[in-house]
Amino acid sequence: MWNEGDIEDIKKVAGKIYNSKTWKKELIKLGDTAMLEDRIKEAIAYYRMSEFFMYDGDPDKKKYYVKASKLFYDYYKEYFEDGTVKKYEVPYEEVKLPVMYAKAVGVRKDTILLHGGNDSYYEELFFAMLYLAEHGFDVYLFEGPGQGGVMRVQGKPFTYQWEKPVGVILDYLKLCDVTIMGASLGGMLAPRAAAFDKRIKRVVAWSIFPNFLDVVMAMATRSQKLFLHICMKLKTKRIINFAFKVAMSKDEMVKWGAEHGMYAYEAKTPYDYIMKLNKFQMIDVGPNLTQDVLVIGASNDHFIDYKLFKEEMDALTNVHSLTFRLFTEKEDAANHCNIGNTKLLLDTVINWIEMMTNKEENSIKSWKI
Repeated sequence: MWNEGDIEDIKKVAGKIYNSKTWKKELIKLGDTAMLEDRIKEAIAYYRMSEFFMYDGDPDKKKYYVKASKLFYDYYKEYFEDGTVKKYEVPYEEVKLPVMYAKAVGVRKDTILLHGGNDSYYEELFFAMLYLAEHGFDVYLFEGPGQGGVMRVQGKPFTYQWEKPVGVILDYLKLCDVTIMGASLGGMLAPRAAAFDKRIKRVVAWSIFPNFLDVVMAMATRSQKLFLHICMKLKTKRIINFAFKVAMSKDEMVKWGAEHGMYAYEAKTPYDYIMKLNKFQMIDVGPNLTQDVLVIGASNDHFIDYKLFKEEMDALTNVHSLTFRLFTEKEDAANHCNIGNTKLLLDTVINWIEMMTNKEENSIKSWKI
């Protein structure tokens, strides 16, 4: 919750939440209470999260996103006023992509281009950015199409061609020889961008994500998978839409997933959304990756079956080096995006980048000799 929610507050209302409407109601109440008690950090988290499960068309969706954002930048304004963090707006097609920059403390070890995934806001990664900067990395944190304010305020939906916004950002900021790091769906988007842009030298896929459709279907039964694949092959739009309508009426999470997907991916129906999901994959461009790649998984991820790692590994046939790290419950890092032990995750990434860059430096020295 932008790192500042209070678990005791959540415990008091958890039993009252069972759908989008009650989620919205209870989270806004928590935000209002926190504001009255001058607990601004908690209010930011609750207002932001109230928006998370609101459906497209709800006038409060944009309202509470903007409210949380304004509170966030006001509360943390010192980081921007003292120059610790700088902000850029990068022109991209008809919108502007927001970028935050934190300069490396001490000697710069590398430059990291950091981004989130399917339902992310770049403020979520604010403190991860600062942590990486404190450990010697120039960090550029950005939102692309479909994410945060680019979607909610500017109305720009997702593109699976992530190399386009990434390329524009690299051009604008004149960056080269960078590490790209993408979280959640970013674990597919970052490798996709690297497959087309060789200014990216290292790739951190902060989630196993070979194909969005496969990730979604990994939670389905064998018969459900077979049914959907046959329907997709035959393009039976009405049957797929009806099946989703039934599933959405029975399961609030299925309903939110489909509603958010149609909103962020500019799909008019569940059928259109499913067909678009199949484009969000790195498998088809996997052989084009020639960089050093680190893929990170979580053994008890509620959304991504870590066993999909084989599908991803098999696609990366031409990479310079390939490292796979699975975090577990014993490390308190088994949840989605390793929530519970972010420090361990970031330290692992730091160590890996240092190992890769040192290897490159030693190789150059050997060649000169």
